[in-house]
Amino acid sequence: MSRQHTHGFRIILAAAACASLAACGTVDGVSTRIASSITPYRVEVVQGNFVSREQVEALRPGMTRQQVRDVLGTPLLTSVFHSDRWDYVFTLKRQGVEPQARRLTLFFKGAELERFEGDTMPSEAEFVATLDKAARKRPIPVLEASDAALGKFQSAPAITPAEPAEPPPAVNYPPLESPSR
Repeated sequence: MSRQHTHGFRIILAAAACASLAACGTVDGVSTRIASSITPYRVEVVQGNFVSREQVEALRPGMTRQQVRDVLGTPLLTSVFHSDRWDYVFTLKRQGVEPQARRLTLFFKGAELERFEGDTMPSEAEFVATLDKAARKRPIPVLEASDAALGKFQSAPAITPAEPAEPPPAVNYPPLESPSR
């Protein structure tokens, strides 16, 4: 290669290096703006057993363990060292909302429920209302059809068939077992 070509090649290479370094600052600024405007999806984490106020009101001292299990479900925590104690724990973590944590502890004496204590539980309707905040922001559509709206769907006159439809041909299937049995 001639000396003139080598010198031109070096100039082009230096210009490309300067342009790429200048572009790094621009790309970095753009990527920072994109990263600040786009947030990743965060999964709602629900752990444990939700226990409603209605379920707690159904508990009575003297109930058997199976009766309690029928009302509340299987406890989240049972201890090997405390076989007469069941813990029902519920946590809910949602984006933009304070985490919810509720606990209910049941104490058994032998095979019967002796007492229970814990947080004040919400009713099922109250709990669902806290989960469905996004749906409450949307307007509720009218679910009644007016006479004008029903007029759009005037039924067409019924078409009577010229000939009655033929019944489908009978299908004869072979027996499942051989007749020799």
